Amino acid sequence: MKLLSRCNLIKHVSLLYRPNIKQDHVMCIREYVTVLSNTRQRIKHLPVTSVSYLHYSDDKKPFLTFEKKTDALKDAFEHKKVQFKDTEHRIRQKGEEIVRDIKHQKEVTGQKLRVKKEYIIKDLLETKAKVKERFEEVVEKENVFTVPNILCFTRIALSPYLGYTIIHEDYNVALGLLVFAGVTDLLDGWIARNWKGQSTKMGSFLDPMADKVLVGTLFISLTYQNLIPLSLTLLIVSRDVALVIAAFVIRYMSLPPPRTLSRYFDVTHATAQLAPTFISKVNTAIQLLLVGTTLASPVFGFVDHPALQALCGVTAASTVVSAISYLVSKDTYKFLKNKS
Repeated sequence: MKLLSRCNLIKHVSLLYRPNIKQDHVMCIREYVTVLSNTRQRIKHLPVTSVSYLHYSDDKKPFLTFEKKTDALKDAFEHKKVQFKDTEHRIRQKGEEIVRDIKHQKEVTGQKLRVKKEYIIKDLLETKAKVKERFEEVVEKENVFTVPNILCFTRIALSPYLGYTIIHEDYNVALGLLVFAGVTDLLDGWIARNWKGQSTKMGSFLDPMADKVLVGTLFISLTYQNLIPLSLTLLIVSRDVALVIAAFVIRYMSLPPPRTLSRYFDVTHATAQLAPTFISKVNTAIQLLLVGTTLASPVFGFVDHPALQALCGVTAASTVVSAISYLVSKDTYKFLKNKS
C-alpha cells in the first residue's frame, strides 16, 4: 500500500512540471495534499535523484532543445566576441595609420612652407637690391662737400652765436660776425658760378636756407633789443618759415618711391632744384641792409634814425611782394630726372 501511494504521488508531482498541464490534474494535486501532509516524513526519505530522473525522463525533449539553443547562443556570442575584437584591432590599426599619415603630411607641408619662405625671402632681397640699383640710376648723386656748401654750413652754424652776442649787447663783435657772414654769402655764389664742379643742386636749397637762418636770427635778436619793430619781424619770419616748409614739400614730391627717411635726408640724392625769383633776391639784399644798419646804429650812435624807420617800411613791402612772386611764378623750382 505504501509503495502504491508513493508511485501515485510521484506521478502526480511529475504532472506539475509538464509544460502543458491540464485542468483535471489540479484536482489530483488537491486530493493528495492530505497524503503529502501525512506522509511528509516519508517523502523526505525519497531520493532527489529519483524525482529528478522521473521528471527528466518524463519531459526530456524540451530540455535537450533548450540546451542546444543555449550552446548555439554561447557559440554565437563567442563568435561575435571574436568579431568584435577583430574589428577593434582593425580600427586601432586604421587609427595608427591615420595618425602616421597626418604626421607625415604635417612634416611634408612644413618642409614645403620652409622652402617657400626661403624662396620668398630670397626673391624679396633680390628685388630690393634691383630696385635700389634702379633708383640709384634714376636719382642723380652728387658731391655735396664743395666750397660753397661748406661756406653755407659755416653761415648757418655762425647764426646762433651772432644772436647770442646781440642779446648780450656785444654789438662790435656782432657787427664783425655779420660782415664775415656777408662775405661768405658773396663768396659761395661767386665760386659756384665760376669754378667747375662747385655748383650743386643741394646748394640751390642750402644757400637760401642759410640766408633765412641768418636773417631770422638777426631780426629776432634785434627785436629782443627793441631795435626792430615786432610786427616786421613776425612778417619776415612767417614768410621764411613758409618757404622752408615749401622746400621740404618739394623734396618729398620730387623723391621717387620708396620715400623713406634715410633717402629723404640723403643729401647726395639731388631730386629738385630751386630758382629764387629776382624780387626775392632784392628782398634778401634789403633785409641784410636793414639788419646791418640797425646793428651798426648802437656802435655809431644813430639808433631810431628816420632813415631806419623808412628802411623798415621798404623791407616790409619787399617781403610781401617777394612772397607773392613765389606764389605766381612757375619757375621757382623744377624736378630733376636721370640724364641717361
